[in-house]
Amino acid sequence: MNRWTELTGDTSGEDYAARFAALARSGKDMHGEARFCAALVPAGARVLDAGCGTGRVAIRLAELGYDCTGVDVDASMLAVARKQAPELPWYRTDLAELSVEPEFDLVVAAGNVMALLAPGTEATVVARLAGALRPGGLLVAGFGLDAAHLPVPPGLTLAEYDAHCAAAGLTPVDRFATWDAAPYDGGGYAVSVHRRGED
Repeated sequence: MNRWTELTGDTSGEDYAARFAALARSGKDMHGEARFCAALVPAGARVLDAGCGTGRVAIRLAELGYDCTGVDVDASMLAVARKQAPELPWYRTDLAELSVEPEFDLVVAAGNVMALLAPGTEATVVARLAGALRPGGLLVAGFGLDAAHLPVPPGLTLAEYDAHCAAAGLTPVDRFATWDAAPYDGGGYAVSVHRRGED
């Protein structure tokens, strides 16, 4: 079982959406991840939101002109996404079993997706996400590395993540401390960008 399901029981979609709606009403910027991705690939690019949750990132990118698809294992989260953006394709699947054509320009895994996978599946998931990328495509993942940045005990280290990426044919491009592209300084959260080779 993945750590997200253990944490929520897959019944958290409406609560999760309500929490983010409240943050947005308070004036907090909710679109840092989408802005970050939009700076990497041009409008019209194909984007896979892996572990899309309620669709916040994919929906914003679609508004900015991107061709977005969302996948998540949590039916309650996808129900919210489908209600908010019924015109976008949303699929329920475990990322460890993801099987799509290598046609995406960018795959984004925001919201601690990598840290909430079933322990032991991280390498498989990275390989599956890499397999969704066209040659030259980018994998972007942001996740916590310590207890202060995670709802579960820390599991995946950056060294392990980089090793999984290398094994999947991805090379590092850059790493940041936030979705606002602040330089990474060894802190407890990292946003990593890796590129698939041109074959």
